[in-house]
Amino acid sequence: MSRHLQALRCSTNWRAVAAVPRRRLAVLITALAISGNTATSYAQERYPAREIHLICGFAAGGGADVMYRYFAEKLRMLSGKPVIVENKPGAQGALALTQLAKSKPDGYTVSLNGGTGVASALQRLKTPGFELKDVDSLTGILEQSWVLIVSANSPLKTLSELTAHLKAKGSKASYGTATTVGTVVAERYKAIAQLKAVQVNYKTIADSLNDLASGSLDFVMADTGFTLGQVDKGTVRAVALSTARRAQFMPGVPTMDEGGVPGIDVSVWWSVLVPAGTPTAATDKLDGWFAEIATMPETAKFLANNGVDVLIATPAQTKARQQQDVKNWAEYLRLAKIDPM
Repeated sequence: MSRHLQALRCSTNWRAVAAVPRRRLAVLITALAISGNTATSYAQERYPAREIHLICGFAAGGGADVMYRYFAEKLRMLSGKPVIVENKPGAQGALALTQLAKSKPDGYTVSLNGGTGVASALQRLKTPGFELKDVDSLTGILEQSWVLIVSANSPLKTLSELTAHLKAKGSKASYGTATTVGTVVAERYKAIAQLKAVQVNYKTIADSLNDLASGSLDFVMADTGFTLGQVDKGTVRAVALSTARRAQFMPGVPTMDEGGVPGIDVSVWWSVLVPAGTPTAATDKLDGWFAEIATMPETAKFLANNGVDVLIATPAQTKARQQQDVKNWAEYLRLAKIDPM
């Protein structure tokens, strides 16, 4: 480095700067600017330079939080930087999504959500606090089905048998739900099969089991994570899944389409979300890391044990699916008679 350029870099060497000819000074300033830009570009290429924050829209200790912490640990191993899970529950996950959307788009604030979470928040809340354009969807990571269950003592073994049974009972038939997704799936089932069964809401799906066992309920719409444990205990029978494809961890359970009720494909799925405008230097690395995590054998095993499938999907696929889900959920909530809050 020339002595003149050194003088420019040193803010206290004003006499040396003053001694530089004007033409030479202009050249040195240009060189210094190029040098600074190069250093900045190099710093950006070295992402990540510090810890990454995962914004979780669910309470600590719950099933979703367990998922977050699994992916956080894997991301820590691949990125070589600390990964901090920040729990921000509330408002149907919208608080976490709002925090994400308003964060600096630098690759250091990330969330795992998507499809149902974003679409439901945008459609259910009058003031969700964010818009779809405020977040970018990257690679897909997981998908969870809902499953129609009956008591293990029920003589009904298939969806077609249950449908015939419900039609015969008319409005005397009843079913249990405890989540928005479960309500939506059940309402679509009723609409397509032209059923008159009456919904009974529960605080948790576990609260419905006694009524299901006693015969007060004809069926319950539950998430697969809950169902796996109950099937293992022998308390319930899984009859049909809410997705268009069978679950990898529950291959013996048919879809509702296979059971004679076409057109139902509802699930909870997650992709990697970042604030809109996050640089490709960061998103490319995040895509690569999470795609690698999703294809790890231990990930498939971990998710299967929790009633969840791996979702392999590109950013283009998750973005298109996200946009379609926002449209779908407007109709789902109308059908389920769920008013905006």
